[in-house]
Amino acid sequence: MNTLLINKEDLRHNVNIIKKLAKQTDENYKIIAVVKGNGYGLGLVEYSKFLIDNGIDFLAVATVEEALELRKSGINEKILMLSSTSIKEDIEALVENDIILSIGSKETAEIANNIGQKMAKNVKAHLKIDTGMGRYGFLYSALDDVKNVIEANKNIEFEGIFSHFSIAYYENNKWTKQQYQNLINVIKFLENNNINFEFKHICNSTGFLLYKNMRLNCARIGSAFLGRAAVNNNGFKRIGYIKTNIKEIRNLPKGYNISYLNTYKTKKETRVGIIQIGYIDGINIETSQDMFRFVDKLRIFYHAAKDLIKKKKITVMINEKRYPVLGKIGMYHMVIDITDTNIKLNDEVLLNINTLHIDSKVRREFI
Repeated sequence: MNTLLINKEDLRHNVNIIKKLAKQTDENYKIIAVVKGNGYGLGLVEYSKFLIDNGIDFLAVATVEEALELRKSGINEKILMLSSTSIKEDIEALVENDIILSIGSKETAEIANNIGQKMAKNVKAHLKIDTGMGRYGFLYSALDDVKNVIEANKNIEFEGIFSHFSIAYYENNKWTKQQYQNLINVIKFLENNNINFEFKHICNSTGFLLYKNMRLNCARIGSAFLGRAAVNNNGFKRIGYIKTNIKEIRNLPKGYNISYLNTYKTKKETRVGIIQIGYIDGINIETSQDMFRFVDKLRIFYHAAKDLIKKKKITVMINEKRYPVLGKIGMYHMVIDITDTNIKLNDEVLLNINTLHIDSKVRREFI
C-alpha cells in the first residue's frame, strides 16, 4: 500500500521556526495556521491536532466542509473561515458551530446578523478587505460603506480585519507595499471612528518571511510549516514522502523504448524496477501556468530552459540511495533504473513530493 509519510520531528522543527520568528516580532504575536486543502495534504484532522499539540491554537480553513469536519473531530480551538459566503445555509452551519466568519460584503453581514439573532448567538467575524486582488472583500476605497456595515450589524463582533497579498513573492515589490498601505488606510479610518480590532493580518507565509515590517499582529501560515514557502532561507525542512514498494523487476535490452511517447530509450542492457504509483496519486503534478503577462511567460520560459540545460531528473530513494525514473510517469506506474544494484522485489521506495497534490485516498502516517 502506498503511504504518505510525515516526519513529526521535521514538522515540529518548522513550526518552532515560525513560532520563534513570531516572538521576535511580538511576544503575543498570533499565528493562524491555514489547514485548507486537507491540511495541505497532510490530513486535515490529524495535522490540525498536531499543530494544536505544538502550541498553535488558531486554525483557518477555506470551505464549510473543512470547518465542520474539524468541529466534528472534537477540535474546539478558534477556526476562521477564510472564504466569504452569502449562502444562508452555509452561514447557519458556520454560526451554529462557532466558526469565525469572513465578512466581505453588506449582504453577508446582514444574513449573518439575522442568523445570529435567531440563534441568540454573538457572531464572531473578521472583516475582509479587498486591497487589490479582486476576489472577496469590501473595496479598500469604500470606507464609509465598511463603517456603516459594522455599525448596522450589532450582533456581529468584528474581532479581526484582514486582506491577502497577490504577489508577495519578491522583496521590495511596489504592489505588495501598496496593498499593505491600502489595508492600513482602512484600519486607521475605522480606528479614528472608534472601531478597533483584536486581530489584524495580511501576511501569508511568504509575506511573513519577506516583509517583516508588514506582519501586523498576526499572520496566516500554511506552506512554511511544510518547508515549501516561496522563500526558504530560515532552515525549514521539506515535509512529506510517499512510501511504496518495488512491484516487479525486469531486464530490458539496449535500445529498448520505455514509457508513453517512447520518451526514453535504453543505452545499454538495463535492469528496471516497476512501482505502482503515478500521476493519479499526485506524483509530478504541477499547477497550471495560467499567466497572461509577457513578463510571466518569460519567467516560465526561463525556468523551463534552465531545467532543460540541467537535464533535471526525477529520482526516488531506495536504501538511502537515489535512482532515476526512466521515461514519462504513467497514471499508475513508474519505471526506475536499478542496473548494477542488489535491489529486490518489495524493497521500500521513497519519493519526495508536494503533499498538497497527493490524492486524499493515499494513507497518511505521522512517524
